[in-house]
Amino acid sequence: MKSAVGSVKNNTLSLLLTDFKEITKAKLAVSVVFSSIAGYFLGAYQINVVSLLLLMFGGYCMVGASNAYNQIIEKDLDALMKRTRNRPIPSGRMSVKTALIIAVTLTVLGVLSLLALSPKTAMFGAISIFLYTSVYTPLKTKSPLSVFVGAFPGAIPFMLGWVAATDDFGIEPGTLFMIQFFWQFPHFWALGWMLDEDYKQAGFKMLPTGKKDKGTAIQIILYTIWMIVISIIPVFGFTGRLHLSIPAAVIVLLSGLAMLFFAVKLYENRDNPSARKLMLASVTYISLIQIVYVIDKFIS
Repeated sequence: MKSAVGSVKNNTLSLLLTDFKEITKAKLAVSVVFSSIAGYFLGAYQINVVSLLLLMFGGYCMVGASNAYNQIIEKDLDALMKRTRNRPIPSGRMSVKTALIIAVTLTVLGVLSLLALSPKTAMFGAISIFLYTSVYTPLKTKSPLSVFVGAFPGAIPFMLGWVAATDDFGIEPGTLFMIQFFWQFPHFWALGWMLDEDYKQAGFKMLPTGKKDKGTAIQIILYTIWMIVISIIPVFGFTGRLHLSIPAAVIVLLSGLAMLFFAVKLYENRDNPSARKLMLASVTYISLIQIVYVIDKFIS
């Protein structure tokens, strides 16, 4: 009997943990934390383990809260899409009240954790939650400009790490922000291309022209080019303490050109497999260049 009760408890805890991971989009949150850590290493004169842990915890809470609020607001729309109908709220596994408690708790914990680092860090974290929840989310059914608005909170994490390490906002974190800002467009338009039919079921307007056409593909190419340009600017010595050696800049450039190749292939083919390849290339690109930036700092 005790074994059976224990088994039920374990299964219940496992399901609760799974739903928590889904409501906070754990994989996305971890990738955001990774960006913040990279920014911290780039900005820090020396690594403070406590500060790094606060940044990691606060960053996860920040993203988790944003995603929980998003799923509360979009619960009825999520029920219309194959990709999202099994999420905790539309599936009925989690109540809106429970999701709201999670979101508010994560907001408070996240802001307090980032505030322990510095007021500027907490401010940018709070701005990120506000923009994602109050502007980006409702705009998704109104206009393709939602991707532009969503690019702001999406670009904050890389910059946030530098601010957390230095308590300063200048050209260095501004450059990190711009790199991830321009990266958002090819990444999310590639995703939007793949999921266009599903998005339309919920009335989401994610592609810049509203269609999977040449116009959208051309904009993807243009934003990819801007992303590459911004990513290699630190090699020219214009960005303060943020700099790249020539070998590192070459790696970043080649990585960007590889991503541009997939953007061009999407223009040529205009199909979902090409969009998927570009989306995967974009994920690889942003992770790779962050690693290159950090390694280059410590060996050059």
